[in-house]
Amino acid sequence: MAQAPSQIFAPDLLKGQVCVISGAGTGLGRATARELASLGATIVGCGRREEPLLGMVEEVTSRGGTAGFESMDIRDDEAVDRLMDGVLERHGRIDLLVNNAGGQFLSPAEGISSKGFRTVIELNVQGTWQMTHAAATKAFIPQESGKVVSLTVSPHQGFPGMVHTGAARAAVENMMRTLSVEWARFGIRTVAVAVGQFDTETLRTKYPKAVVDNVAGTVPLGRLGSEEELAWLVAYLASPAGDFYSGCVITIDGARDNWFGTWPPGGAAGERGEPLAEERRNEP
Repeated sequence: MAQAPSQIFAPDLLKGQVCVISGAGTGLGRATARELASLGATIVGCGRREEPLLGMVEEVTSRGGTAGFESMDIRDDEAVDRLMDGVLERHGRIDLLVNNAGGQFLSPAEGISSKGFRTVIELNVQGTWQMTHAAATKAFIPQESGKVVSLTVSPHQGFPGMVHTGAARAAVENMMRTLSVEWARFGIRTVAVAVGQFDTETLRTKYPKAVVDNVAGTVPLGRLGSEEELAWLVAYLASPAGDFYSGCVITIDGARDNWFGTWPPGGAAGERGEPLAEERRNEP
């Protein structure tokens, strides 16, 4: 079966690469798996639920790509070791790790228990560290090459209702910055991608309707991101064009990190290019 082409990139851009993606069964992880596979990469997805991972593999292979999966919890260090050992045994190398798995719940800070806070930290920080450390020590350092892309969140200037994940993702961003220096001598690149509001099934089904209905209006561009747009960025970073990116945080959020809502606030006149009322009053 002919491989489904990418909408953006040249065929076989990532041919020969082996890419491990956590949280690959749904949403942004699945879209990333689909895009990287369309460029010739071999995908190994992981996650806690087998059914969505099977769906990802079936979707990729039906389009002519190559993919496999392992159901496991990234918080389990022994399971992480088995995953990486298995990938190396089957494929001989790992070129890219995408740390996409994560999780949080919407809650005011005073309503978050110690257990709830700890769970979010363990998943988003400890799990990311264990996946990154295993990929580096088992594959990247011995082969003297490798890339890590860790998904974090935007906005950065405070995240009301999500203090646990804000703290966790800030830790991951600093982790990527630090490792970019320590592991540069091994040819390893580490990047954090801060993801804003994207049109995913999780957003549509796991958050209050009021949030879902209004969140696009908080983005200066006036819309949600598409899963494919995130996947294209990861593909770019995985390609030779991304070889000089390391130790940085790339924010992909339609300018939400800079402003809440569209501009000018509450007025459509500026959107049409017409002068605002205040400006007209100041005209001669």
